Amino acid sequence: MKTFPESIHSAINFAEFAQTTINNLPIRRKTKGTYHSMYRCHIHHALGGMDLREIKRSDIQELIVPLAAQTSAMTLAVIKSIFREAMAQALIENSPAHGVKGKAISVAPRRFLTWKEIEGSEFGPLTEHIHFLALHGLRWSEAVALNNEDIRDGRIYINKSIHGQTKSRAAIRTVPLLSRFVKFPKTPKPLRRVLDPYQVQIHSLRHTYAYLLKSSGVHVTTAQRLLGHSDPKMTLAIYTQVLDHEIDDSGIALKRWIESSRKIEKPSMCH
Repeated sequence: MKTFPESIHSAINFAEFAQTTINNLPIRRKTKGTYHSMYRCHIHHALGGMDLREIKRSDIQELIVPLAAQTSAMTLAVIKSIFREAMAQALIENSPAHGVKGKAISVAPRRFLTWKEIEGSEFGPLTEHIHFLALHGLRWSEAVALNNEDIRDGRIYINKSIHGQTKSRAAIRTVPLLSRFVKFPKTPKPLRRVLDPYQVQIHSLRHTYAYLLKSSGVHVTTAQRLLGHSDPKMTLAIYTQVLDHEIDDSGIALKRWIESSRKIEKPSMCH
């Protein structure tokens, strides 16, 4: 990795250091592209012309404040990575990004179709593709990278995506084969077009799969492995999502329990 002058009298241009650092981070190509995009769109105009050593916590906080929650979180992650490298090279003693907080991220429940709704819907030539995603929980990037050699012995073996390696180590997994595999289009646009009228996204089909697992009584830790989540909180967030009919069903179940409990004969009194 390129290093920069260590003399306290030598200015270190933040823009040059940031670009070099991002280029050398041990991250996936797609993630690296996202980091460069975050830098160009949200960081460079505020910090690019400054001396690395002169940047203060207040400069970073001021940069983060106007950004949307998700964007501020990603932008801050990029800034922290840059200053971690500066500390590793002994260019600074402390990171000015330490203690800076972005906005709280509020994740709204993602709308999804139940399996019953999917079975009753018409997706034309892409019906089998939609069914495959809903019944196996693959990401589109994983499904498009599949070939016939990845499907054997009644299982799907997932170990790659269109970007190369899987999203994380947890994403390397096997899932039971429940429907026929048909080679996926090389672009997600056709799938998006057929799903748009139903107001759902391709990723929503992973929620369909998670809801199927939950409805079938599959334990959340097993579901985490089948979905390829590295963080169990992600699986729990889907498992705790409740559809309107489940609220009604719970009321019916409680009424039945109350009625049955009333029918239980009270123990006779001893005389």
